Amino acid sequence: MKTERYDLYGPIHKGLRLAHAEMMTRLARADYAAAGSLLGDLSRHLDLCRRHLTDEDRHVHPALEARRPGATAELERQHDEHRDDFERLTRTIAAVERAAPAERAEAGRQLFLTFTTFVAADLAHMHEEETQVFATLCELFSDEELQALEMAIIADLAPAENIAFMRLIIPAVSAAERAALLGGVKASAPPEAFLAIVEHAVRPTLAPEDFAVLERLGLAA
Repeated sequence: MKTERYDLYGPIHKGLRLAHAEMMTRLARADYAAAGSLLGDLSRHLDLCRRHLTDEDRHVHPALEARRPGATAELERQHDEHRDDFERLTRTIAAVERAAPAERAEAGRQLFLTFTTFVAADLAHMHEEETQVFATLCELFSDEELQALEMAIIADLAPAENIAFMRLIIPAVSAAERAALLGGVKASAPPEAFLAIVEHAVRPTLAPEDFAVLERLGLAA
């Protein structure tokens, strides 16, 4: 498999890994007697994770099955396990919210452990997708077809969802990957959509020096 093939998984998975790590850090350090925005932020993070699974179920898996029947059986099993994890995490978040003050620390510890268990499974799942599944995709699909699958996923997203995913991806990828991604968006998206991404996903998530690189490349306006 050539490493320069169109990478359907790489950017979004980098974004999810970074977001997982940041959320684990926040959960580890939290004072659950005064969790503030943490539980709401975790719920929104899980919503994006659910949406990512749904996008793969709707677009990537049917395409794979059409060309290699049975190719997604293990992926579907893992996605079902993830959905169980999401339900378990939702219940655990609710348990923290309703816990008495004396019980909140232990409820928070259970939430941290439950989330880290999910992350461990998701890291293994993403590795399998980026190695075994990606190799199969590259065997069965051209780069143009892989890009079309990704564009179909993006077309299904509401503007707010697209911004939310870009907020994950932009700070997680390399400078070269970021420039290539934003260059493609600028060339294909309406100007107002590109500006919304810059103002709501790029500028808030990058250090000033990284944003300045994009300005010099003409990718910040």
